Amino acid sequence: MGPEGDSFRVIAGRYRLEARLGRGGMGVVWRATDQLLERRVAVKELTQDTSLSADEARLRRERTLREARAVAQLRHPHIIVVHDVVEDDERPYIVMELIDGGSLADRISGRGPVDADEAARIGIALLGALNTAHAAGVLHRDIKPANVLLEDDTDRIVLTDFGIAQVAGATTLTESGSFVGSPEYTAPERMSGVRTGPESDLWSLGALLCTALSGESPFRRDSLGGILHAVVIDEVRPPAQAAPLLPVVRGLLERDPERRLDAPEAERMLRAFRTTGRTPKLSAGYTPGRQQARQQGRQQAWRDDEPGGKAAPSPRTLSLRSASSRTPSSASSSSSASSRTADQAPWPSGRTVLIAAVLVAALAGAGVSAAALLMNSGDGGGGAPGSTATAVTASGSGATEVSPTATGPSSSSSPSIPANSPSSSAPSSGTAPSGYRLARDPRGFSLAVPDGFTRAEQKDRVFYLSPGETFRLGIRVVDPEPGGPLAVMTRADANGPSSNPGYRDGRVTGTRHGQQAAALWEFTWDGFSEAEGPRHTYDLCWEEGGRMYDVWVSAPVGKVREAKEYFDVALDTFADE
Repeated sequence: MGPEGDSFRVIAGRYRLEARLGRGGMGVVWRATDQLLERRVAVKELTQDTSLSADEARLRRERTLREARAVAQLRHPHIIVVHDVVEDDERPYIVMELIDGGSLADRISGRGPVDADEAARIGIALLGALNTAHAAGVLHRDIKPANVLLEDDTDRIVLTDFGIAQVAGATTLTESGSFVGSPEYTAPERMSGVRTGPESDLWSLGALLCTALSGESPFRRDSLGGILHAVVIDEVRPPAQAAPLLPVVRGLLERDPERRLDAPEAERMLRAFRTTGRTPKLSAGYTPGRQQARQQGRQQAWRDDEPGGKAAPSPRTLSLRSASSRTPSSASSSSSASSRTADQAPWPSGRTVLIAAVLVAALAGAGVSAAALLMNSGDGGGGAPGSTATAVTASGSGATEVSPTATGPSSSSSPSIPANSPSSSAPSSGTAPSGYRLARDPRGFSLAVPDGFTRAEQKDRVFYLSPGETFRLGIRVVDPEPGGPLAVMTRADANGPSSNPGYRDGRVTGTRHGQQAAALWEFTWDGFSEAEGPRHTYDLCWEEGGRMYDVWVSAPVGKVREAKEYFDVALDTFADE
């Protein structure tokens, strides 16, 4: 009989189980007494899977105990102390310190959301805990309010429940390849089951901060399919209460893990807020930690497979491609890695197909079909209608948009050039990924553009437009301007409201394009008409060969995955001719 029906049972000849404190997906937590040391402890009994064979159950126990012992080595004031890991009657138990106090989830439920200062305090504590865990090769993988304890007497913040933690070089505590965690707090890259790193815990922390500030996760929906869609596809909208900490929250909820705000910078910003009371800003010239690691060739090898086994493939090589997909091949992506700009995204356009395939069973159980998910993934509809005529505006620097209000596809002095015109394109000669063509532009540069995009130009700007102008790829070529790329993008950001209706969430970051200093500008805006709807823009500016280049892609907010791919490929293949 298990302990639920037999309280005061003694396990491992030492720990007396006295009262059940709670139950989670991975087991039951008991209030207990360590009879040897005469102290109160918490004991977590891990759930057994009765469907496993004897050998499978034994391997599961061994793996559980091995990884729990690794977690027990962690020492940090904001990480739960693990006293012991034992086995009794072929069932594993984890013995931990007993915290007198409820969880952050209990606090929010009973007393409502916390203020920005308290949220910053919680964030700082958890970042410290995660730094220690990540340095030891441990990913938590289930950061959520229910797993953050608040000690009554000391206000100490304690991260607990490493029950589904992942240790670098080992399988997870559940079967390899299965999905574990709380979907509302799970990073989009983990949704696909591919290799993840510390950045996935930081995404979860961003969602947790939103919940602490507003009382609800920004990804809460009525169904699992709805949550999945919100995490992976919908525009991320932090709650209004997050405004004082918005740069931190938005940075942590960056879908591209390589561009996600890293722990040291997030902690610095939260400490700055607590000191000054003002909304913190990114450090000048800041580059996310994973980008720095990749640039310096010291990326941590986090793996979801058996020790010594084959590492999980990258998101690009895992993508499922249909005949109509424009996703570049793995080889093309790999060959261009050395020249990829620092804002590389691991999200090909086939991403939602992969996610639907991985989670189809879960979605079916929730009453949501994979077909319905894909129909609402942003791959169909949205954006400007195909019959809309366009004109190019030309005021200001940076990503000046194509306005669907005029009478033709370009200015009268610069007619549109057909996609197959020799003056705008040439055979790729193997330099353009599948689904793209190499466009050698009369303005003195070349780049790969998606098949079917047509060229338009106006003054110092060239546009490559998808049918219906759903996607707009722009290139601006000018003489170098005062202050360099970062100053140019900063001025463009300041002028954003005047040139882009409904301009919001603008962010300028210093980065690099190849060997050149560059600046990345990203923002959301309302589009030029109600029919067009909200759009998102990625824009990179750099100097090369005595000229300043500005390359951007704009797309409906529901199509940012595909837009980001077009943006990356354009930058990968861009050449000054």
